[in-house]
Amino acid sequence: MTADPAAEESAPVPVRPAEGPAAPQCSLAAAPDPYPLYRTLRERHPPAYDPHLGAWLVSRYTDVVGALRDARLGRPRSVSCCEPGDDRCGAPHLLAPRAVREHATGAFREIAERTAYVLASRLARRPEADLVAEFCRWLPSGVVATAAGLPYDALARGDRGLPPTRTGPGRRGRGGPGTAALAGLLADRAALTEKALASLIANLLDHPAQLAAVREDPALIPRAWAETLRRNPPVHVLVRRAVQDVPLAGGTVPAGAAVGILIGSAGRDHERFAAADDFDLFRPDPGRLTLGPPGCPVAEVAALQAQYGLRALLDAMPGLRWADGFRPVETGLLTRAPRALCVRPA
Repeated sequence: MTADPAAEESAPVPVRPAEGPAAPQCSLAAAPDPYPLYRTLRERHPPAYDPHLGAWLVSRYTDVVGALRDARLGRPRSVSCCEPGDDRCGAPHLLAPRAVREHATGAFREIAERTAYVLASRLARRPEADLVAEFCRWLPSGVVATAAGLPYDALARGDRGLPPTRTGPGRRGRGGPGTAALAGLLADRAALTEKALASLIANLLDHPAQLAAVREDPALIPRAWAETLRRNPPVHVLVRRAVQDVPLAGGTVPAGAAVGILIGSAGRDHERFAAADDFDLFRPDPGRLTLGPPGCPVAEVAALQAQYGLRALLDAMPGLRWADGFRPVETGLLTRAPRALCVRPA
């Protein structure tokens, strides 16, 4: 993720890298906990050049939203559906007509519920379990496998990473028309759904009063999901490349330069969210930056997996809590989530 050297030599650099005593720490690659650095970047260096990443970093909420929508910052061609900040999703045309799309999305509700309860029930009587390795990682892949008509024994052999399936709307999975096509899109995002599920569970276990509220009223799960995506999004950095000189956040990013759009920083911006570092499922406005555009079937199915996954865990494990002495640790640079969730199910 380095900028084009020729572009850097030929174009002026009107915004300087961070200077002063803290400069050596002003690289995301050297920050095991990026949140203090995010705050420093928002308050002092919008934007800042990170020489270790070879990219200009955009950190403030308003600047992140603007960068995500700026056509002069080219995105990778591999994007198959949509990304944070998009107004529209590219998936519906792959699942046309609308009736097929709605049927496929609806079919995933039953698939997600059944898969979640099977996985949760297998862990319920265990003295200890790692919910990342034994639940969050398997639920998205199990849902995709079922929808695509693939056997579970492939997953049992460890083949969790299903390849993207480019199928048309006429291809039938176990859920009927369109499910195989949607399963292909979901396979692209399975790892991100896994990370978001892990962060959701970690946030609730870290806040017992809010966990109790969700137990009492499962209708609060979508609020907990939205708040998790704001506070702990699975994607922290999206990389773009300037196709021309781009005025951005009070400076100018030169043509050809890489731009790191800090989604993980935007959700913690105190200028946009009150008590932005706190997890609060009752927050009146968690924003939509990381929820995906309205009507995105991939985002809708991910939310269904969160809803039924959490309900299955809470139903099967009334005493769910952290294992003795365990604390979750987030890891990752571009994507980020707890590496393990060691719990006592019983």
